[in-house]
Amino acid sequence: MVQYIPIAIMLGFGVLAGLVFTNINRLIGPKHPTEEKLSTYESGMEPVKSARERFSVKFYLVAMLFIVFDIETVFMYPWAVMFRSLGVPGFTGMMVFIGILLVGFVYIVRKGALQWH
Repeated sequence: MVQYIPIAIMLGFGVLAGLVFTNINRLIGPKHPTEEKLSTYESGMEPVKSARERFSVKFYLVAMLFIVFDIETVFMYPWAVMFRSLGVPGFTGMMVFIGILLVGFVYIVRKGALQWH
């Protein structure tokens, strides 16, 4: 158990530092609250609507499509690094993968999934 004493000391210092750093502004910071300082500020605009407002389904659809078509790049980087050593089978496999993605992209464009009207 003696081996764990330095770890416990480091954890203690870490927790203490976290508590001190997050609360030190209450001790030494200026305290001049005004109505303007206490109001909500969001990107330079006054909040005029409820925070519980629902988003359009299109928003979530575009977000999911972005993730699907963004993930493809994760598969392309290792392929590009190993391109020469994979030869023709590696090239063919990636072309099939890109072809499937292209068919999916054409499908979502034709269905109007990216239209914002």
